[in-house]
Amino acid sequence: MRRTALLGAAALAAAAGAPVAAHAEEAAPRPVPTYRAAEGARVVEGKPSTADAPLVEAGHTYADTLAPGERVYRLVLEQDRSDVYVSAVARPGPGAKVGYSDGIAVEVMTTAGRTCPGGSGRASFGYDPVPISAAGVRRGAEDHDCAPGGVYYAKVTRTAAKGSDQSPWPLELRVQREPGTGAGGPTAAPSAWPSGTPVLPGSEPVPRTGGTGFNDARALTSGVWRDELLPGQTRYYRVPLDWGQQLGVGAELAAARMTKSYGSASNGLTVALYSPYRAPVSDESAPYDGKQAGLTLEKTPPVAYENRFSGDRDVEAVATAGWYYIGVTMGGKVAEFTQDAAPVPLTLRTDVSGSPGKGPAYREDPAAGGFGVGTADRAAARDGLTAPEASEDAANRSSMRLVAGAGFGTGTLLLLVLGGWVLLARRGRGATAG
Repeated sequence: MRRTALLGAAALAAAAGAPVAAHAEEAAPRPVPTYRAAEGARVVEGKPSTADAPLVEAGHTYADTLAPGERVYRLVLEQDRSDVYVSAVARPGPGAKVGYSDGIAVEVMTTAGRTCPGGSGRASFGYDPVPISAAGVRRGAEDHDCAPGGVYYAKVTRTAAKGSDQSPWPLELRVQREPGTGAGGPTAAPSAWPSGTPVLPGSEPVPRTGGTGFNDARALTSGVWRDELLPGQTRYYRVPLDWGQQLGVGAELAAARMTKSYGSASNGLTVALYSPYRAPVSDESAPYDGKQAGLTLEKTPPVAYENRFSGDRDVEAVATAGWYYIGVTMGGKVAEFTQDAAPVPLTLRTDVSGSPGKGPAYREDPAAGGFGVGTADRAAARDGLTAPEASEDAANRSSMRLVAGAGFGTGTLLLLVLGGWVLLARRGRGATAG
C-alpha cells in the first residue's frame, strides 16, 4: 500500500513538471569531511604591518585566521646558508563563494621591504572553496640581501573579488628550515631532464582512503589505488621522492548515479601536486559528465638540489627530497546532476621512477626540517600510513621495546636471585654433610 502511494505521488509530481529523482527516496547529501588541522599548532595573530609582527620559528606550525588583506609575521634567521620556507594553507568555509581572481600569496622580505629573490609564491581558486596552499622562501646562500642573519618578515596576502566571500578563514602556517650545504655546491639549474607523459601502472587497485589535508595525507608508493569522492571534496595523498627520482600521477573518476539525463562540470576532476614545503608544483583539470573522466600530470623533473635555480615554477619546486603531496578534487558542480550522497569511485595511479641518488652535502641532517627520505618514510609508504598513524606506530614500537627490555631485565634479576638461593642451599647442604 505504501509502495503504491509513493508511485502515485511520483507520477503526480512528474505530471506537474517537478523533477523526480532516479530513486523514490533519495538520501540526503553527505557532508564533506573537514580539514584536519596540525596537532599542537601554536595560535598566533598576524599583524597588518611589520610593527608588532609576531615571531614564528622554524620547526613549528601555527594557526591563525585570514580575512582579505595582509598578515605579517617576523622571522629571525641565521647566516648559515640555510633555506627557510614559510607555507600558508587557507581553508574556506563550506559553500564559500570563490573565483579565479581569489587566492593567497606568501612572500619573505627584508626589513627594508625587499622581497627575497624567488621568495614569493601564489595560489588561486577555481570554482570550489577547497584548501589552497602557497609558500615563500628565503635562500640563505645566493642573494646578497637575504643571506645575512637577522630579522626578516613573512607576509601572507589574501585577495578576494567584490562578490566573493569576505569572512575570515582558518590559516595554517608552517615554517621549515633546510640546512645549508658546503662550499662548491651546484648554483645553476639543469639544462635538460627526462620529461613527458609517464607510463602508469595498470595493476589491480588497492584500497587507500585519502586524507583531508596535508597533515593526514595517505602515504602511497608506485601502484594503483582505489578511493571515492563526494562533490566538492578533496582527498590528499603523499609519496616519498628521493634525490633523482620522478613522479607520475594519473586519476580517473568512474560513473556516478545520475539525477539528470545530461550534466557536465568543466572542472569536474582536478589533480594538484605539492612539494615537501607545500608549494604548488603542477595541476591539471578535466571535465566530468557523470560517466567517466581522467587526466595525467606530466612526469616531474628528477628531484635535484639545483632545480631551485630554475625560472620554471614546475622545476623550481622539485628541489628537495621528501614527501610530495597529491590533492584530488571532484568539483562541487557535479552535485547538480548526480546523487551527492553517493560517493564516486576514484582510481589513482602513481609511478615513482629512478633509483635514489646521492643528495647534497648538507651541514646538518635535513630530516628535522621535514626534508629527505629515510627508512621510516619508505615503510610508511609501503604500509599506507598517514603521518599521525606513522607516529603512533613508532611510539607503539618504542613502548614494546621498553616493555621487552624491562621484561628481560626482570627475568634476568629473578634468575640471579634464584641462582643465589640455589648456591646458598648447596653450601648449606655441604656444611651439614661435613
